[in-house]
Amino acid sequence: MTTLGIIGAGNIGSQVARAAVKAGYDVVIANSRGPETLADLVAELGPKARAATAEEAGRAGDAVVVTVPLHAIPQIPAEPLVGKIVLDTNNYYFERDGHIDELDRGETTTSEIVQRHFAGARVAKAFNHIYASAITTDGAPAGTANRRALATAGDDAEAVAFVTRLYDELGFDTVNIGPLSQSWRIERDRPGYGVRQNAEELTAALAAANRLP
Repeated sequence: MTTLGIIGAGNIGSQVARAAVKAGYDVVIANSRGPETLADLVAELGPKARAATAEEAGRAGDAVVVTVPLHAIPQIPAEPLVGKIVLDTNNYYFERDGHIDELDRGETTTSEIVQRHFAGARVAKAFNHIYASAITTDGAPAGTANRRALATAGDDAEAVAFVTRLYDELGFDTVNIGPLSQSWRIERDRPGYGVRQNAEELTAALAAANRLP
């Protein structure tokens, strides 16, 4: 698997692109404003990257990072992602997304909403609880003492395995939360969110998380 599609070229998407290119991936990246607006980023990334539309990035990627606000998920074409591994970076910000009753009541998770839209894809949580700038600065070789850990969750074993491998290639250990229904444990306002933790610390933070305030 060598090509990573990235739909969303904001803080997280651009940083994942930088890290992925450095790790040897080809990157096809898209935003909502059109490929021509990504000329500077692609020039920075070099020959292993190109800009595209969201549909093109979805078709080109062997796996696809979807990193757009939750309210924008319905605008992303689902058909190109059928059968593919999709990395969901979302958190629920009601100030941005508007209140979503099933999330407010703790009846579902953002990743389950993303999986519902991309019904034919295999969704795994990724990169949602690390500040974007740290994606390219906090990585360390495997075996490094106190190596930073990142969490993932997914209903598909291959999707979780891909995230685990990608994290390792980018310099992070992995803590597997379990199914998408448990991915709330690493979202906003929980103990593991935005904090630099090793695998042991992150595992404890996930266990200490409360579903609702």
